[in-house]
Amino acid sequence: MSAPAPAEKGHRTTDMPPAEATGHGMRAHVGDEIVVRGTAPGVIAREGEVVGVHHPDGSPPYDVRWADTDRVTLYFPGPDAYIKHLAPTPTPDGHGS
Repeated sequence: MSAPAPAEKGHRTTDMPPAEATGHGMRAHVGDEIVVRGTAPGVIAREGEVVGVHHPDGSPPYDVRWADTDRVTLYFPGPDAYIKHLAPTPTPDGHGS
């Protein structure tokens, strides 16, 4: 296993994500970014784009296209992962907010 990659410029690694982006309350939409933290402060271990959501409420698992390999895998996020909401949040009428 290789060492985690250092945090890239422009990534905010010290800010805590909102509660709905982490843990049991995690909710994602297609187009959001998932970030898996490294084991050392300021390190991003892996990033990917959510390309599929299996539940209407946006709860895990997710189909994620990983930036480092361009592969799509089924991902069950752990406590070291959080969501960056990049896509507009869908509304009941099908439009983003």
